[in-house]
Amino acid sequence: MSVPQHTMQDVFARPGLLQRLNLRDWLWAAVVLAGIAYAFASYHSAMDAYEQSFLLLSAPAVLALGFYWRSSQLYVLAVALLSLFGIWLYGGDYANGESVFGLKYLFSSQSAVMWMSALFFLATAFYFTGLVSGSEFINKTATAITWTALVMGLTGLMVRWYESYLIDPEFGHIPVSNLYEVFILFCVITGLLYLYYENHYRNRSMGGFVLLVISAAVGFLLWYSFARDAHEIRPLVPALKSYWMKIHVPANFIGYGAFALAAMTGTTYLVKQYALAHNPSGLLARRLPSLEMLDEISYKAIALGFAFFTIATILGAMWAAEAWGGYWSWDPKETWALIVWLNYAAWLHLRLTKGWTGTHMAWWSIGGLLITLFAFLGVNMFLSGLHSYGEL
Repeated sequence: MSVPQHTMQDVFARPGLLQRLNLRDWLWAAVVLAGIAYAFASYHSAMDAYEQSFLLLSAPAVLALGFYWRSSQLYVLAVALLSLFGIWLYGGDYANGESVFGLKYLFSSQSAVMWMSALFFLATAFYFTGLVSGSEFINKTATAITWTALVMGLTGLMVRWYESYLIDPEFGHIPVSNLYEVFILFCVITGLLYLYYENHYRNRSMGGFVLLVISAAVGFLLWYSFARDAHEIRPLVPALKSYWMKIHVPANFIGYGAFALAAMTGTTYLVKQYALAHNPSGLLARRLPSLEMLDEISYKAIALGFAFFTIATILGAMWAAEAWGGYWSWDPKETWALIVWLNYAAWLHLRLTKGWTGTHMAWWSIGGLLITLFAFLGVNMFLSGLHSYGEL
């Protein structure tokens, strides 16, 4: 497919990245580099070689994110400052979580996650209210609430990481080891992906639809917390005591978050299409994004998710070889991961080679999320295997 000439001219006419950076960008970069240098100088002795590598490699990743998406700069700084404040409030004593006001009601991991949950529900309501009312103020408020929820969610994970070491240094671990922790991660990643596309396309009207899937995840998170005491920090099972977990799981959930975003934009596509067919002058037909925009976002989200899911699958195979002596054992979890990969590989293949777009691909993106959901949750609930430590 050829690119229109004016588009190519616009691309080459744009200034380079370094030319687009301003004083704020350089100040932010200096703060990030200083923070990572301080963390390395203070804690490198407690890290193994892999953890030191992760810390150092995070510098260019965070800088690139901030340069290309300036909204993330304030987000990173807010999470860092609130996480450090929460850690400072603990003062090295886990018991302070129940006695210090700032921890009990705001910045302990459980308090922060509760704030995240409430704010996501509130943001969903605001997005739909903004869609119906057409109020720009309400829509901007919905975006602000979503950003705040994301700050509290990632702050909760960072403080939980510290809390695990306060309880017992022997089983301190990165908080991506159980369903409670990874559902928080899923909410944060999906929300960030949505806000990136909201900012890129300057359109907030699909926010309510996307936040429905995050609200559903929050609902599960709350049930899992209160019914199973999942918020309690427990030692890792032996299979998870590996540096592979620190990269395999986050990569997986970037994929899951992107697939969820694609499914909800696909849902929005179908709603818009129905509205255009039955009431072309109605509210939904007028205010939801164009079908072309929704189709493009779904494609970009699935392409991103597929890339990270592929990386996560390769990392998982390497982890399996180290833990169980073989790269692949047709364990139910591995088999369903392959099904998820093949599903989205087929989606992208037909999109890129046959030019498939529109209704069928929107339905397929929704079906893909259901397959992914079973691969993640259903396998844990109904099947057993080498990954049985992930059962509900």
